[in-house]
Amino acid sequence: MEHWEQFLAPYKQAVDELKVKFRGMRGQFELDSDHSPIEFVTGRVKPIASILDKANQKGISLDKLEEEMQDIAGLRIMCQFVEDIYLVVNLLRNRNDFEIIEERDYISHKKTSGYRSYHVVIQYPVQTIRGEKKILCEIQIRTLAMNFWATIEHSLNYKYKGDFPTDIQMRLQRAAEAAFRLDEEMSLIRGEIKEAQAFFTRKKEMQQQEKS
Repeated sequence: MEHWEQFLAPYKQAVDELKVKFRGMRGQFELDSDHSPIEFVTGRVKPIASILDKANQKGISLDKLEEEMQDIAGLRIMCQFVEDIYLVVNLLRNRNDFEIIEERDYISHKKTSGYRSYHVVIQYPVQTIRGEKKILCEIQIRTLAMNFWATIEHSLNYKYKGDFPTDIQMRLQRAAEAAFRLDEEMSLIRGEIKEAQAFFTRKKEMQQQEKS
C-alpha cells in the first residue's frame, strides 16, 4: 500500500492543481460578466482496484502504467451547450502549463454505445521534492445531458461487465440520442438562455448590494 501511495501522490497533486486552474477559468469569465463555457469541474484519481482491473483488461504491465494508462488522473469539465465544449478545447490548446498529447472527439464520432464526450489527454508537470515529474491526465469535456447518460451507462456497466442485454443496449442507445437531441434544442435557444442567466445574475447582485 505504501508503494501505491507514493505512486499515486503526483496524480492526486495534479488533479488538485488542475481543478483549481479550471475553476479559476470559470471565475475569470464571471468577473468579465461573460457567459462561462465551464459549468463546473470535477476530478478524481482512479482507485487502485480499477487500475489493476484495467491493466489486466488492456494487457498493461504494472511497470508500464505511467506510460500506457492515460486516465489514472482524470478531470471532467461540464458545459451547458455543445458549442461550449469546443470553446473549452480551444482554451486548453492555448495554455502553456501542460502539453496536449491526444484528442478524441466522441461527439462528432460517437461510440457505438451512444457515448458522447470530448477527451483531451495531457502531459502535466508536477513539482515534487525530487524535482519535476510529468504525468498523463485525461480531461473529459461534455454537456450535462451527456454526463447524465454516461453516469447511468457506467453504473450499468459494473453490473453487466460490458455485456448488456439487447433490450437494455437498445434503450441506452435511444436514451443517448434523446440526450443529444436535448442538447441540440438547447443550442437553438442558447442566446435566450444566456440572456436570461445574465439577467438573473444582475438581479442577484443588485439584491446583495441593497442588503449591504
